[in-house]
Formats: sequence, C-alpha cells, structure tokens
Amino acid sequence: MVVLKIALLGDGAVGKTSLRRRYMGEGFDKNYQLTVGADFSMKDVVIDGRKVRFQIWDLAGQQRFEVVRTAYYRGAIGGILVYDISRPETFFNSPKWIKELWKHNEVGVVPVVVLGNKADLRGLLPTEITYEQGVAFANQLTRLTQKAGFTVDYFDTSAKTGLNVNEAFENLGKKIIEFSARKRAVAERMEERPRI
Repeated sequence: MVVLKIALLGDGAVGKTSLRRRYMGEGFDKNYQLTVGADFSMKDVVIDGRKVRFQIWDLAGQQRFEVVRTAYYRGAIGGILVYDISRPETFFNSPKWIKELWKHNEVGVVPVVVLGNKADLRGLLPTEITYEQGVAFANQLTRLTQKAGFTVDYFDTSAKTGLNVNEAFENLGKKIIEFSARKRAVAERMEERPRI
C-alpha cells in the first residue's frame, strides 16, 4: 500500500474540514468549528488499481497558527488548496498557501489541486470568484510546476452537496503517484551513470 501524506490548506472558514468530512463519508455539518493547529484523517482507496492510504492533514487557516502549521507540512507530498468562492479575499490569499506548503514540506514543489469551495452558492452573490478565475489560477500554477512535470487542476466543489469532492482527491492521488514514479525513475537513472 502506498501512503500519501497530503495537506488541506487555505484561509480559515473556507470549508477544509467540511470537505475532509465529506470525503471521509461523514456528511455535512453546517456549524463552523475552528480547527486548532491541525486535524488528521486516513482513508484507504484504490487509484488506478493501486491501494493508496491518504493521510489527510487538515491545517488551521488562521494567521495565529502559522508557526504550528510548518511542522505539519513536513513530509507532505501533495496539497489541496481551498478557497471560498463567496469570499474573494480567500482566493487572493491562495498564492501564500502554495508558497507555505512548498517551503515547509521538505520536498519542494509537489502536486496540488485548487478547489473553489461553496459552489452551491454560485450565482447568488455579486462578488463571487468565477469558475474562470479558478481555472486561470490553476493554469498559472501549472506554468510554475512545468519543470516538476505535473499540471495543476481546478475544481468547483461543495462540501454541502458533495460536488467534485471525491474527484478532487482522486485527481491529486493520481498526480502524486505519477510525480513519485518520475522522481524514482530520475533517481535510478542518476545512480546508473558511471562515476568518474
């Protein structure tokens, strides 16, 4: 079984815990509860015929937990960046979260997916972040990750309805498996080179 440590990241109250709970099959709780430091879940799934265990680290998004968060990033080989489409500031803070993950995970640039959560509210608010803005941001990240050899995908999600929740986690799992296989292949080729 392949174990994949992933970090759920983004501002506070964007729905990270609700997305994790939905993915774990726990349903939706409309009452907001602050994550203190980090929360943790594991789920065993099969991706492309391989048994995978997700270690999902749900990281607190409030500024006061920044120092604590850095410890939880260690060893993360992927990330799910979440923003709330109804709160534009959470979208505009997104680059900060990506930088934080890539700086503190001890691996560097790793696969991520971007989720515009609370898509069940789409069309109801005048200041929402559009689907196209989410895709454009994911494309911008893809340009940054070209050397690492993976693309960054965007999903509209809703923890309330379950829209694209499973798809987002599976997408990230596939990207991590492919990314890890490429890294192993490169390392093996480096070892095969004759020493001078």
